[in-house]
Amino acid sequence: MDQPPGTRASVGHAAPAGLDATLEAADDLLAGARDVLDANWTGSYTRPSQALYPHQWSWDSAFIALGRSWHDAARARLELETLFEAQWRTGMLPSIAFDPSAPAGAYFPGPEVWQAERCPAAPSGRPTSGITQPPIHARAALEVHRRAAAAEQSASLEWLARLYPRLSAQVRHLEMGRDPNGCGLAAIVHPWESGLDDSPAWDRDFDRITVPPGALPPYRRRDLDHAAAADRPTDADYARFLYLLTLEREARYEDAAVMAGSPFLIVDPLFNAILLWSELALAEIAGLVGADPAPHRAASHRIREALIRELWVPRRRRFSPWDVRRNRREPEDTVVSFAPLLDPELPPPIVDAICRELESPSFHPRGRGPHYIVPTYDERAADFDPERYWRGPVWLNTNWLLWQGLRQHGRERLAGEVVASSLQLVRRSGFREYFDPLDGSGHGSDRFSWTAALIIDMVMRQRRAATQG
Repeated sequence: MDQPPGTRASVGHAAPAGLDATLEAADDLLAGARDVLDANWTGSYTRPSQALYPHQWSWDSAFIALGRSWHDAARARLELETLFEAQWRTGMLPSIAFDPSAPAGAYFPGPEVWQAERCPAAPSGRPTSGITQPPIHARAALEVHRRAAAAEQSASLEWLARLYPRLSAQVRHLEMGRDPNGCGLAAIVHPWESGLDDSPAWDRDFDRITVPPGALPPYRRRDLDHAAAADRPTDADYARFLYLLTLEREARYEDAAVMAGSPFLIVDPLFNAILLWSELALAEIAGLVGADPAPHRAASHRIREALIRELWVPRRRRFSPWDVRRNRREPEDTVVSFAPLLDPELPPPIVDAICRELESPSFHPRGRGPHYIVPTYDERAADFDPERYWRGPVWLNTNWLLWQGLRQHGRERLAGEVVASSLQLVRRSGFREYFDPLDGSGHGSDRFSWTAALIIDMVMRQRRAATQG
């Protein structure tokens, strides 16, 4: 373990031996990552991939902007500006902003299925989905500004000031419009909102959803044109995804109506930890642009208290998603349980418990031969699947989030292991969408943008930290 239980989490620990050399030898990875981002650039945003994801995805663009900020600040700023042009008048930032120039039918479900225009709050003339994704954008915007060169500081600050009201509206929508029962946390109404679409964290709730006969018209899954069926959600789960979409569409995507009628209503530790982390970023942004940071600090405090009160399960020593419909905390041990590490003020005993689980055989089976971290699901679970979407594979975005959280709590050794494993995966299998933790093979889309962007950010931050001592 990085620390014995009960010691202060702020104490630092050395990175794993050999990591510095690995980082110094990563210039070829940096060049390849930049090539991926440039190849997927459209002129105003970056596609997640050329084939399967031809539009602009919300949290993908935030991760992409983070990586771009190290070498192309102008495109990093434009990435986020373009995304926020699709923001709804409620403040909701949609999960997808559809690109009219993309080939018709290239992605399913497209705008003709979502019919977001049914909601008066949807942006006029800009087709979008009707749901959101984790609100990491304020954190991304702050980091983009921090990367700005001295000559760009004034322009970057003006950009940040323009974006700040939109970022504030995004989190305000979640905190006011998505808080079931006034618990102080935001609920998701579709697994796609979690960003971890097919995670076992939602199984107990999701499996209870029955799609009535005739509820869905005939459709063709475009994702299976570009990825193996064994890697993707099952047909039964995909039908449930679409059925929830139809219920939300019939409710005209109005939050109160959707929450009242959706059979899927989950309070997710990862989504809310990111919300807290972005409120802390907004407090910093407010100070930079001349706004009042106090409301953001107060919001982060409320979320922290609610996370521990509502989602920390003492007997399991972990955070668990809350199925609001059944009023149950779900027991599946997935990567979402670790995300509250993003809170820099998480109590040290809870940090200790999370790190013990991260280093357990369920997520870090040392001495078993080749192995890559961090799997998204307990490797000892009966239904662990190292290749299927979010049901076991390693993803670079969840690795990046855990790495950030671990560093905030001084867990440098474990954080360094996450970076080293991420670099090894990409060197072995390329910039894939996700990776098998057992053999390191790549799955899903190739030349995937957030994988490229986050490798850039990991390498550059670790190099900077090393030079700064």
